[in-house]
Amino acid sequence: MLTYLALIAGLIVLVFAGDLLVRGAVGLAERLGIPALIIGLTIVAFGTSAPELVISMKAAAENAGGLAIGNVVGSNIANVLLVLGAPSLIFATACYGTGTRRNALFMVAITLGFIALAGDGMLSRLDAVVMISLLGVFLYDNYRSARRHREQAQSALEDEFGDIGTKPPALLLGFLVVGLIGLPIGANLTIYGATQIARSWGVSDSAIGLTVVAIGTSLPELVAAIMAAWHRQSAVAIGNVIGSNIFNLLAIMGTTNLIFPLPVPKELFIPDMWVMLLTSAALLPFIFFRKSITRPAGLVMIVLYFGYVFTALH
Repeated sequence: MLTYLALIAGLIVLVFAGDLLVRGAVGLAERLGIPALIIGLTIVAFGTSAPELVISMKAAAENAGGLAIGNVVGSNIANVLLVLGAPSLIFATACYGTGTRRNALFMVAITLGFIALAGDGMLSRLDAVVMISLLGVFLYDNYRSARRHREQAQSALEDEFGDIGTKPPALLLGFLVVGLIGLPIGANLTIYGATQIARSWGVSDSAIGLTVVAIGTSLPELVAAIMAAWHRQSAVAIGNVIGSNIFNLLAIMGTTNLIFPLPVPKELFIPDMWVMLLTSAALLPFIFFRKSITRPAGLVMIVLYFGYVFTALH
């Protein structure tokens, strides 16, 4: 029972600590006069992936490489099938927006590239350099795009964080400190609970990372997507999912592998990485042709996701 409580508590702490970290950093950046488009491309993008980053780094440091990689692969699968599928049951999820097509194609390309790098059974420091270089290309391309849509970047930041920049600096600094302290605590609890549960269930660390931990670290994106659908602003969800998936592979795996080269478990390479590629590619018809994910499509995505989870755990 303690291991389950540790896992649940760890995921809750990760979610709230990550949110406080982002809000504190965004607020301080606004007070320092940093442009909204820079905040959106750096602090928000990296900050919302903080739970996955801390989990992967901690797991890699404790020789639980399957959990480190499985967390990212599982999060990418959950982002597409669960985070986009669930809001579509409320209101059709729009699949358009500035740079959506270009970024979607890039997401599929780097997913295929990640599989190629992992194909030799090892993610090395050289692989990490490739990933981080591609991340630089992605950030620069989006920076150029954001400069052409400055007003849209400012509006998106205000919708997400409101008047956070007007809060007292001491409060914003407090958010930042609590977030930075809470993330490693949440990671420790999550890793402990996840690895102990994996052993008691007789399944691999990879399987727990692909399912339980991946769902937990995808909760912020899921809640944000559902709320966006409720307020009929679902166009935001598709961009967040694509950006999150790209950051998971390039920033999180790149940073983790730069410090801790990781062996790739065979049971994770087949079929899970290919499922990640298929789910990413499955978004393309919606983005290029259908323009939205309707309720029937969303229901199919949810069923497929829970079918995948059941299969991964058995």
